[in-house]
Parts: sequence; C-alpha cells; structure tokens
Amino acid sequence: MRKPISVIIITKNEEKKLKECLESVKWAEEIVVVDAKSEDNTIKIAREYTDKIFVHEWTGFSNQKNIALSYATNEWNLSLDADERVSHELRNRIQDYVLSTTHDFDGFYVKRDNYFLGKKIRGCGWGKDFQIRIFRKSKTTITNRLVHEGFKVDGKVGKIYESLIHLSYSNFNEVIKKINHYSSLEALEKFTKKKSNIFTIIFYPPMYFFQHLILRYGFIDGIYGFFISIMHALTKFLVQIKIWELQRKS
Repeated sequence: MRKPISVIIITKNEEKKLKECLESVKWAEEIVVVDAKSEDNTIKIAREYTDKIFVHEWTGFSNQKNIALSYATNEWNLSLDADERVSHELRNRIQDYVLSTTHDFDGFYVKRDNYFLGKKIRGCGWGKDFQIRIFRKSKTTITNRLVHEGFKVDGKVGKIYESLIHLSYSNFNEVIKKINHYSSLEALEKFTKKKSNIFTIIFYPPMYFFQHLILRYGFIDGIYGFFISIMHALTKFLVQIKIWELQRKS
C-alpha cells in the first residue's frame, strides 16, 4: 500500500511560476504552501490546489522551510521551489518505489535538470546537480544558512536519477535581480569569517569565470554557458565588494 507524501513549497510573489509547479504535484496527498505575504495572485493560485496555505512574514529561506515542514502531516515529504516541476518520470519513481516498496532509505538525492533562458544546461557544474528533496520528516533537519540552505538526513540517503525540472532564469532582468539578492545574503553570511581585499576583488571573479566555462565544461553549452560563467563571476565580484563594505562599516 502506497504511503502518503506531503509537498512543501515556500512562496513570495510567484504568480508567474507557481501554477505549473502545483500542477506537477497535484497527485500528492497533501500540499503545504507557506507564503511570505505575496502582493500578487500567488495565494489565489495556491487555493486552486490546496487549502493548507499559511502566511508568515519572511524570515529567511531556512526558517520559511522549517515552518512549512512543521505544517506537513505526513512522514514522507518532498520539498519544491516555485520554479521547479516534478517530471512524469520522477512522479512515477516516487510513487512506485519511494512510497510503495520496502527500503531502508530515510531520504533521497534527486537529480535536477537546470534550465537557463529556456535551455537545458549540461555544463558549468549544472548538469551534475543532485539535492536532497525527498525525506522522512522525523529524520530530517534544515541547515541554518542565509543562502543555499539544504536538508540534512540522519540516516541512509539514496539517489534518484529521474529529474526534477528547474526553470532557474527566464530572462536577464530576473538574472540581475537574483544575483543582487543572493550576493547580499552570501556576503552577510561570510563577512565575519572571510576577508575581502583588493586581491580577492580583482582575481576571484575571473577565476570563477574560468572555473565554470572551462573546468566545469560551460563551453559545451555555447553562448548560454558563457552567460552563466559571466553570471557566476559577477556574483563573486558582488559578494567580495559587499563583504568589503560590511567589514568597513563594522
């Protein structure tokens, strides 16, 4: 007999992306949405798929996901972002194996297919992206980080190769906004631990560009790989100057 699963999603002004995300998991027994006081139609869209919608002031990615997990009533959980979709193959794998068979895993790494401006990316390190997204609630905690938070499972973790579709960036305006936001969070997280100086500000960005374009095979994606490598370099540049600014103020 198949075990039930809860899907947890945190949102903030996600009306353009949420519907497709929810549509891809409408088969789940429970969908929990924790919204950070959206000012668009996010909540209205969520109500088409679930009545378990909770509004909480934004307190960071990790805290919001902890809140969402606290509302989930099932032992097995699947965590999604609004720009992610569960493929048919992944849904079948979850239903036919994770929830329907006897196994000794407490969580699973799931492969993500990352898209940039509509193109699936194979290089830049994006083609080997596995994240813990399916897990037993009683065995899992969320890492307390401002950015790039994740799930930590106290037990055996398996790996699933059927893909979670991640539509990361749909236009350059979105790219710039996210880079600015995430670089601020990363700088705030690191400024008491790592120093920024003229050396790191000048040399880190081109090092990261080279790493993603050449060492991580970004060149196989052509102009898209070039854009992504530039994006990583720009992110590193902003992180370094924001760390410098925070250190100067403190």
